[in-house]
Amino acid sequence: MSRNILCVLEFDNYPELVMERAIWIAKSRNCNLQLLVCDPVTDLLGESFVYLLESQDIAESINESRDEAIKTLAAKAEATGLDVEVNFSTERNIADVVRREADAREPLYVVKGTHYHSPSERATLSHADWDLIRELQCPLWIVKPGEWRDPPVIVAAVDPVHAHDKPAHLDNRIIERAQFIADTYGGRLLVVHTYQSLDEIGSRAMWAFKPKKLPVEDLDRKIHDEHDRALKILGETRNLPEDSLYLIPGRAHEVLPAFAREHGASLVIMGALARSKLKQRVVGSTAARVLDHMPCDVLIAHAQQD
Repeated sequence: MSRNILCVLEFDNYPELVMERAIWIAKSRNCNLQLLVCDPVTDLLGESFVYLLESQDIAESINESRDEAIKTLAAKAEATGLDVEVNFSTERNIADVVRREADAREPLYVVKGTHYHSPSERATLSHADWDLIRELQCPLWIVKPGEWRDPPVIVAAVDPVHAHDKPAHLDNRIIERAQFIADTYGGRLLVVHTYQSLDEIGSRAMWAFKPKKLPVEDLDRKIHDEHDRALKILGETRNLPEDSLYLIPGRAHEVLPAFAREHGASLVIMGALARSKLKQRVVGSTAARVLDHMPCDVLIAHAQQD
């Protein structure tokens, strides 16, 4: 297993907090820390159509400030006894840079900050976060500006009926990671599965079908029972206590952030699949909304689609 943590630092994504989390993870896992500083600002200034002396001065000033900030952050990590390596990139496509580094180094985690994304960013699926969620093959730990509690509550979001083409092994991978992190940090593990009840699918469920209306209550109970049975089987297979399993009706992008907030979660672990470009656009909006409204860190466990 790799003994490296790849920490991606962007100056508009809480670099101090991201660094703090990466140091904490690296120390607890006895890993080396590799800093990847992504700063395309000076590269953009250098490609101005009208290259002014003032723009060069601005670029040099930004570089000096960046170097000083990174030197301070690296010194903080080294003071804890970590081995620290620093690399810089001015490329605009941050996702490509991170993927190349991750492929070359095979880190235990890629740790990266994030911020709220506008609807236009979510619609185009062009932002680095979405590219990494879809395509990065090593675990992606997304840091958000929230408190990491002691002891932490770790939430594993599973889909035991394997809707949305999710394979069974992905749930096992999510729970394994969640159990390990909860045990490592003395935390509590909660496993949550959301599903859409018939009422939430829409008013079309209430349409009259000759010669009678759909038996909505009976169908809704059957939907609940199917999901409940699948979650309990998963819990028994993984030797999870029954009081750690939560089955909640509702849309994932609404339920998961609310559940994490109610239970004071420090980390939510979710799954992601490698998909075709068409499917990425179909499912991307839900993933984007979950990430944007989550009040805590998010760890993405990946699986290749069969």
